[in-house]
Amino acid sequence: MTTATIDPHPAIGRTPRSASLRITTVARVLMGLVFAVFGLNGFLHFIRQPAPPQPAMEFFGALVVTGYMLPLVMGTQLLVGALLLSNRFVPLALALIAPIIVNIMAFHLALAPSGLPLAFVVLVLELLLAWSYREAFRPMLAQRVAPPSGITKRAAAAR
Repeated sequence: MTTATIDPHPAIGRTPRSASLRITTVARVLMGLVFAVFGLNGFLHFIRQPAPPQPAMEFFGALVVTGYMLPLVMGTQLLVGALLLSNRFVPLALALIAPIIVNIMAFHLALAPSGLPLAFVVLVLELLLAWSYREAFRPMLAQRVAPPSGITKRAAAAR
C-alpha cells in the first residue's frame, strides 16, 4: 500500500503563465459582470441612480429620447457582458465595448465626475484584457494587409 504525499507548498510550482491566466480570468469576469449588470439595468431599472448634474441629465436625456441609449448602448453592454462571462468571442467583445468605454470616460470626465472611479476601473480592465488578447488584435493592427488569395481569385473569375 502506498501513501500519497501532499505538497505543502503548491504555489511554488506555479508558472508565471498560470498567474497571468488567473488575472486575465478575474478581469474578464469582473468586466463581464459590470457590463451584464449595467446593461440589464438599462432595460429593467433595478439599480437606483443618483440624479446627475443638470448638463449630464440633458445629455443622457437626449441619448434616451433618440433611441441611442436603448437598445443600442445598453444592448451592446448586455451582449458584451454575456460574451465575457461565457468566455466566448472575447476579442470581439473587447472591440465592441471599446468605443462605449471611451464615451463612458468622456461623459464622466466632462459631465459627471462622481462616476469616474468605476469608469477608470472598467478602462483598466479593458486595457488589461486587450493586452492579454493582443495576439487576436495583431492582424487588425497591421499597417498594410493584402486580401487573402481566394478573394482575389474569385474577383478575377467574376470579371
